[in-house]
Amino acid sequence: MPHPKRKLSRSRRDSRRGQDKAVASTMSTCSNCGAPTLYHRVCGECGYYRGKLAIEKKAAV
Repeated sequence: MPHPKRKLSRSRRDSRRGQDKAVASTMSTCSNCGAPTLYHRVCGECGYYRGKLAIEKKAAV
């Protein structure tokens, strides 16, 4: 395997590694039931997306 010709400085190495952080997903609230949902996804609680019924959810027995 090839080896680097020059040593990377700490600042160059660390600035590259600064991009490797985990970010939390941005959540929104459902306009129908108010449950937290991911953007551009059907609500898992009520089945609505952008004010329209997308999936019929079965009632809990």
